[in-house]
Amino acid sequence: MLPVSAEDIDVAQTSIKEWRQDAPHAREEVASEAPAASEARQGSQVVLSFDVEEHYRIEAAAGLEISEAQKAYYGDRLEVSTRWILDQLDRHEIKATFFVVGELTRRHTKLIRTMARAGHEVASHSWEHRRLHSMTPEGFRDDLRKSKDALEQVTGQEVVGYRAPTFSIVRQTAWALDILAEEGFEYDSSIYPVWHDRYGVPGAPRGPFWAKGANGGILELPPATWRVLWNNVPVGGGGYFRLLPLWFMRRALKQVEKMCDPPVAMLYFHPWEFDPGQEQLPVGWMNRLRTYVGIDRSRERFKALLASCQFVRAMDAANALDSRREVLATFVAGQA
Repeated sequence: MLPVSAEDIDVAQTSIKEWRQDAPHAREEVASEAPAASEARQGSQVVLSFDVEEHYRIEAAAGLEISEAQKAYYGDRLEVSTRWILDQLDRHEIKATFFVVGELTRRHTKLIRTMARAGHEVASHSWEHRRLHSMTPEGFRDDLRKSKDALEQVTGQEVVGYRAPTFSIVRQTAWALDILAEEGFEYDSSIYPVWHDRYGVPGAPRGPFWAKGANGGILELPPATWRVLWNNVPVGGGGYFRLLPLWFMRRALKQVEKMCDPPVAMLYFHPWEFDPGQEQLPVGWMNRLRTYVGIDRSRERFKALLASCQFVRAMDAANALDSRREVLATFVAGQA
């Protein structure tokens, strides 16, 4: 494995060719959507979030043999791409939420502290990025406590938010909602109201709601969707951000403002999505499509998004919704 070089972190050298091809369209997108973004600042909130894990932990890589050298390599790449994100946020004076895998506290302590000291929220993305389908309720509780404690020890701040790896709180794992509430979490962002072969609860509300478990519940902040012909199109981030034109996401944000009460939209990204020079994992063609198509233009597209909208942390949105608990929809996630 080669170490991370200055060339790897040079945006111009990694993406300028494709950006030149897309630039006229990208400028048109920014210009045409600017009024809508300005209007969205009046009443709606857009949460900007990042799922922070090394690239080899992604679901598409499940089952691959990853050597210690490869793990170290992708750990180095994570540092570079995450610090690039932090620099962009600082440039635009934006605060965001970083859902961090707890195990990263062992090798990336300074990076996590940098997030917190910059005013960003550090939330939990589990201890080692295992889907809930592979856990028992007792195992999940242990995983949750381990992650929460490690992140709090590093940042000196309370961890109040959670996002399950691969949005793996679904109907079969809805027992996790009660455990999250029992362990002191104030909100969750794991239920994606879409159909997908790996995740999703299609009937869940599109805006913030009270996710009810068997014994209680927790505030849910679902990723943004665009409602088209009675179906929710997933456009909240990740591969959808890279594969679909940026106007899909902007249209969804505008629709959330008009159709959802409260009008809160959640966007999510991964640091590895902004590292076009990283070594690609040997995954199948479908996973390769999902994982790598569009990654060369993601940095410039992300810059355009930051310049055209205002954002809040998930904890800020949750705090604002605390006094509006009675107006939130209630959804029993475990019912078929």
